[in-house]
Amino acid sequence: MAAEKIILYGFYKSSSSWRLRIALALKGLEHKKVSLSLVKGEHLTDEFKALNPMRQLPTLFIDGMHLSQSIPIMEYLEERNPSPPLLPRDKVARAKVRALSEVVNSGIQPYQTVGVIKKVQETHKDWGHFYVSRGLEALNSLMQETAGRYSYGDQVTMADACLVPQVFSALTRFSVDVTQYPVVSRVYEELNKLPEFKVADARRQPDTPDAERID
Repeated sequence: MAAEKIILYGFYKSSSSWRLRIALALKGLEHKKVSLSLVKGEHLTDEFKALNPMRQLPTLFIDGMHLSQSIPIMEYLEERNPSPPLLPRDKVARAKVRALSEVVNSGIQPYQTVGVIKKVQETHKDWGHFYVSRGLEALNSLMQETAGRYSYGDQVTMADACLVPQVFSALTRFSVDVTQYPVVSRVYEELNKLPEFKVADARRQPDTPDAERID
């Protein structure tokens, strides 16, 4: 009997979708990608609302259910497929990796969503740059204590899956000089050398526009 398909509903440029592409690649989980354009509002349909009441990306269909919110989904994948791990074994280390992840997930990313930027861009033109810079400064400070080769030591973790899409967004959407945050910048460069991060890159997806695609 064939294994049930895993389906990722996302968008090539969605940083939260990108996190899950990284996590799925690290876990070696094959999946089908269904693109819903945030630009065209394809995530706002009643059909998608039935799968995700918040109408947010990503949504993952796995084990007969639709899961939402990227961090809980990564936690589910960790429990479902514990090897290779996205979290360290030590409970203190796990708490610190989760904290690094949440700096991005709740401290930066919500301020720079397409919907938020549309609401505030006319009156607060530096909104995205300000909040992304503030968050990366905090992340860099924390990583001065935790980083080895990657965000936490020399093991790739959930924090790294959060870091790469956020730094890319800082560079390409908000023109943030990430060299101001040397630990973040160094780890970002190291992670982008890994095959799982390359295959998950927003510029290498089926729905990536030709003008943005890289080899």
